[in-house]
Amino acid sequence: MIEPGRPVKDISIGAGSSASDIIREMSESGGFESVNLSDGVDILYKMITDDKCLRFVSFVAAVVSTGLRGVIRDMIKNKWFDVAMVTCGSLDHDIARHYSHYMEGSFTMDDSELADQDMHRLGNVLVPVKSYGPLIEEKMQEFLEEEYESGTREMTTAAICKMIGRHLGEDSFLYWAYKTDTDVIVPGIMDGAVGSQIWMFTQKHNDFKLDMIGDANLISGRVFKAERSGAFMIGGGISKHHTLWWNQYRDGLDYAFYITTAQEFDGSLSGALVREAISWGKVTKDAKEATLHAEATTVLPFIHAALLERLR
Repeated sequence: MIEPGRPVKDISIGAGSSASDIIREMSESGGFESVNLSDGVDILYKMITDDKCLRFVSFVAAVVSTGLRGVIRDMIKNKWFDVAMVTCGSLDHDIARHYSHYMEGSFTMDDSELADQDMHRLGNVLVPVKSYGPLIEEKMQEFLEEEYESGTREMTTAAICKMIGRHLGEDSFLYWAYKTDTDVIVPGIMDGAVGSQIWMFTQKHNDFKLDMIGDANLISGRVFKAERSGAFMIGGGISKHHTLWWNQYRDGLDYAFYITTAQEFDGSLSGALVREAISWGKVTKDAKEATLHAEATTVLPFIHAALLERLR
């Protein structure tokens, strides 16, 4: 016989209610995704405050093109994570937005007209052509040439991210990853402007190598030694999967919170709920886990605010 849970409680918000107060209220509301949001904040709080936990964050590139870059930057600056698993576009946007500006647009703009105006569209964000490809080419060739002249002939993606971060400023998540010694790993680095520039660099310096095995050794060395591990996964794709994949070698994540807009009915990795990973050994059977179906730029600022309040 199935036993029902506790009674559904109405949410009560006062003039002085904080983000943390409201999310706590959601935990007893019985309301669809609000419970997953509340559970997710609890999981992140426990993960961040567990000093025996190896803490991962993964995210997709698109969010770095938006103001959410500031939240991601601050979470890394606060030393909440030990490893960031990202896509190449995350590096692209971090470089581009440090040296230039993206503009507000809309989803309904005429893309043919934008192309004539040398403007890329990323959802409702406009990316000037001069702020992306040519700029990233200039900066990456400059950074890599400097490394090469110092005697470097081989780099992991983690080392490349530290190199980039060292050249950027306080607005950048890569800068704060460099300053806090947070390892940033890019499993699909060739899928983006930075990766293309590494390839271009090798055309004139054919003794320069990209060491992906070195990244694997770095992650495995940390995962195998971890007493516990946890992950905050913002969006799906390769960054989410690489986080899950490496944690199977220590019998899975102990904490896992995933934010996605994808649905599981198509069998995709991005749509898969965290609990599906239990069957693969990528999340432990007794893990604290939750999946929140929501758009990250909408909910993550409130999650961040609630965590800051609780951590204080």
